[in-house]
Amino acid sequence: MGSGTATTDLDRALEKHRTELTGYCYRMLGSSFEAEDAVQDTLVRAWRSYDRFEGRSSLRSWLYRIATNVCLDMLSAGNKRARPMDLTDSSPLARAALSPRPDNTWLEPVPDARVLPAVEDPAEAAVAKESVRLAFMAALQQLPPKQRAVLILREVLAWRASEVAELLDTTVASVNSALQRARATLAERDPGTAAGSVSDPLDEEQQRLLERYVKAFEGYDMTALTALLHEDAVMTMPPFDLWLRGPADITGFMTTLGASCAGSRLLPVRANGLPGFAHYKPDEEKGGFTPWAVQVLEASEGRITGFHCFLDTARWFPLFGLPLHLEAESDQIEEGV
Repeated sequence: MGSGTATTDLDRALEKHRTELTGYCYRMLGSSFEAEDAVQDTLVRAWRSYDRFEGRSSLRSWLYRIATNVCLDMLSAGNKRARPMDLTDSSPLARAALSPRPDNTWLEPVPDARVLPAVEDPAEAAVAKESVRLAFMAALQQLPPKQRAVLILREVLAWRASEVAELLDTTVASVNSALQRARATLAERDPGTAAGSVSDPLDEEQQRLLERYVKAFEGYDMTALTALLHEDAVMTMPPFDLWLRGPADITGFMTTLGASCAGSRLLPVRANGLPGFAHYKPDEEKGGFTPWAVQVLEASEGRITGFHCFLDTARWFPLFGLPLHLEAESDQIEEGV
């Protein structure tokens, strides 16, 4: 490889692309953990084969080529990650049952900081955030892997068709055809409507909505919570395939099967370009509060439209840089990443 300085310089050059590559792999794979594995594989492959990289393209383009091949290999098994509403019909509260499915079934949440590199252009930042929102991610999962890559590279990352054709070893006509088919599939699903509309940064109305939500949830005030939920609001709880629609069933669940969440604490997090919270339940054994779920909220027109609770604390709380216990008297905690 040459001198230690050259190795350090290469490490630094490769590392500079980690966040944007993680965002790309996350959009391709729908899994925050698989995305990090894919990026690590990409950087290792690049490091090992750098002496054969002759600068025919930029280092960034070369890394995206490697990352695309890594993701396409990982997707060859055909697994499509999903949200509960992509797999089953909503359940009325009277028939609500908590049936888990394997981890690799589910679209996973991701901290913004791991997939959204800092950019100065507000329009570019908005596109990046919208492209990791849960509804858009779920729509991406319906595309064949190569169409998915084309759509992300062209629509999200704004690559030219000729650049994508070179990366995929195909023709511009083939890239344009794949993009057209991908757009048609997404239009059928209309993910924009399902995602709600959240400003970046949050406007005053949205900030007040979140403050009212925290007060209602921590106080377990179902009347107050009902007033914040859209009439078609949905609640999901992966790894369980159950999902509920409407304030009555959501609050009914929270006071029956979910009653142990009374007295919980919420800490703000940034996930999937949306506002979210780390949900800590009262810890009956140790006192204080114990991790329970990462919540990702969707909102539109002053109401909460989506209330997505990702259970499995052993994975999500370390990923978001969150403490694994809160003391009862601790009222000021740093926000998660």
